[in-house]
Amino acid sequence: MKKISILLVLLVAGTTVYVSAGADSAKPEAKTVPHGSMSTGNAAMPPGHPEPIPSDTNLVNRGKVLEVIDSPMYTYVRVSTPKGSTWLAAYKTEIAKGATVKYSGGIAMPNFHSKSINRTFDMIVFVDSLEQVK
Repeated sequence: MKKISILLVLLVAGTTVYVSAGADSAKPEAKTVPHGSMSTGNAAMPPGHPEPIPSDTNLVNRGKVLEVIDSPMYTYVRVSTPKGSTWLAAYKTEIAKGATVKYSGGIAMPNFHSKSINRTFDMIVFVDSLEQVK
């Protein structure tokens, strides 16, 4: 009986060591890239891959800025468009009242309340890009 207990303990210990060693060797090696060697986006695309679209081609909408409200993270602008005035929100950017802007499409949010400026907008469109026309 004593021999069986010793064999059982050795078997359990050996299995534990084997599984632990196998788990470490099964992990894929983390590939590190030296600092400063990341691609800056100028790499050639693989054959057959479409060319990147210039960033300003997504800015298909235009309007005249009627009102500007800045918050710590966002700039809210009311623009005049052929369909009427529309509120837009974009990451904080310098926009002058009276300027013409171009902007991308976005996500419309009805009854949006901004805590940072304590204001509720009946309808606002969160856009990816908002740029003052030069």
